[in-house]
Amino acid sequence: MKRRKAREYALQLLFQLDFKVEKLENRDLEAFWSDKKENTEVKKFAEELMRGTVNKLNEIDSMIGKAAENWVVQRMSAVDRNILRFAAYEILYRKDIPSAVTINEAIEIAKKFSSGESAPFINGVLDRIAKEVGKS
Repeated sequence: MKRRKAREYALQLLFQLDFKVEKLENRDLEAFWSDKKENTEVKKFAEELMRGTVNKLNEIDSMIGKAAENWVVQRMSAVDRNILRFAAYEILYRKDIPSAVTINEAIEIAKKFSSGESAPFINGVLDRIAKEVGKS
């Protein structure tokens, strides 16, 4: 399975949710996937990340806020905020994925979708979260 691609899709879904007032509906997901030729495993992993992140959003945002000293989560760029969110979800709740893998994936996705300063910032925040929960 292409987990990086699934993580990129999870980022896109979370990004959309950031600007959507109501909850994500099945028809929204169908529309999202309609022009993508991905296998079921990629879709499943992307949706697991998105749904898990959304279900634990308050707790995740709290952890990010503590780890990102002098930053308010809602003031971060939407891309960085949502990369941090799905990666924090993986670190906190996906015991089957080593935190080093999660952090590396988040950094690479930040390099692709965000600014040059984002990768070191995301690395630092996620490293603090991983250390906080004893997963580093």
